[in-house]
Amino acid sequence: MKKIVLKSQVPDRAKLEKKVANIGMEFSPAVWQTERIYWPNDFRPGTNQARLILRTEVAQTDEPATYYLYLKRHIEDSGLDFVHMTTVGDYAETIEMIKQLGYREAANVSRQRQTLQLDGHTVLYLDTVEGIDGAFLKLEVEIADETVPVDAVRVTLFETLQLLGLETFMMQTYAELLAGNVLQPYYLPQR
Repeated sequence: MKKIVLKSQVPDRAKLEKKVANIGMEFSPAVWQTERIYWPNDFRPGTNQARLILRTEVAQTDEPATYYLYLKRHIEDSGLDFVHMTTVGDYAETIEMIKQLGYREAANVSRQRQTLQLDGHTVLYLDTVEGIDGAFLKLEVEIADETVPVDAVRVTLFETLQLLGLETFMMQTYAELLAGNVLQPYYLPQR
């Protein structure tokens, strides 16, 4: 599936949650997720190479974890992400398969995530990432209609951030921030 993803650091989480509540919505209870991110052994930034992500998710501490394998490719010139996901039954065997495919572990991201489904194609995630101060709002839109221009979807995402009281967005991944890269916010375009 094709997705457009946009993230923003949240300067005031309580204010954001109040804005969401004022429109009659609320985020789900938090789930804990940890992701082991794998790159090809010959990985080079900006080359549209596929990443593999092995996610562990715990919704309730008295229930077993669920494991997912994601393949993600970010296409720089279009701004699209190609994402494929499947549930994994054997975590250890999956790691061995990933290594045999020529991938190496590049990062480990742990977070608490709350979800809000806006419509059939748009999801908001409110993330608190271990090792990074503050909260982040991630907007994700699945592109189901090939005729919808990517730029039009991006404009809608920018407008959504503005409606929620946010002024900036970011292009960096959580893994990049955890690796010591400084957060580089960009101001939302003005209409």
